[in-house]
Amino acid sequence: MIIGWLKGEVLSTGTDTVLINVNGVGYVALAGASLLAKLAPGREAELHIETRVTENSIQMFAFESDEARAWFVRLTDVPGVGGKVALAVLDAIGPNGLMDAVTLGDAASLTRAKGVGKKVAERIVGELSGKAPPMGRFGTLPGAIHTGAVKPASAVPTGARAEAVSALVNLGYQQTDAARAVAAAAQSVDADDVSALIKAGLKELTN
Repeated sequence: MIIGWLKGEVLSTGTDTVLINVNGVGYVALAGASLLAKLAPGREAELHIETRVTENSIQMFAFESDEARAWFVRLTDVPGVGGKVALAVLDAIGPNGLMDAVTLGDAASLTRAKGVGKKVAERIVGELSGKAPPMGRFGTLPGAIHTGAVKPASAVPTGARAEAVSALVNLGYQQTDAARAVAAAAQSVDADDVSALIKAGLKELTN
């Protein structure tokens, strides 16, 4: 049985794990510090889970959105990037920051993550560059995915960015060019304002 989502009472949190009670069964999952800071013992939480099975262990990684989980999977597809490194990257810069780093070729921002040096950061950017953002488990666009009880305030911008990229693609621009333009635009305008992102993105594309 592969677990993909958990809802229950948080029993405790550690430096990198959360213990959650689901119908009398306690599940332990690895989680980033930013997520753990939002979880309080005795409170209910909904967690998106990616289960990794190897010969020697079964590990669960917890995320506050399916978007973050999808980016985690994409990161672990990069040679030499394991689960803990992928989790560290998402914990340090989040899905939006990762998308920006990839589209802008900003490998340096990835080195903010624990255990990620220059070579690994450059490999991540090189491997993911030019690829469309990952989709959720049911094919929904990033940002349009239910994020549960611990939805972060920063979850909306990704949806706005996805809409802006889609609008630019509909105008005839290539997906990679549109994504790069929107990522750059998000540095100077409201990142959850679709109209502003489109206008600023068009300026980036026509400059």
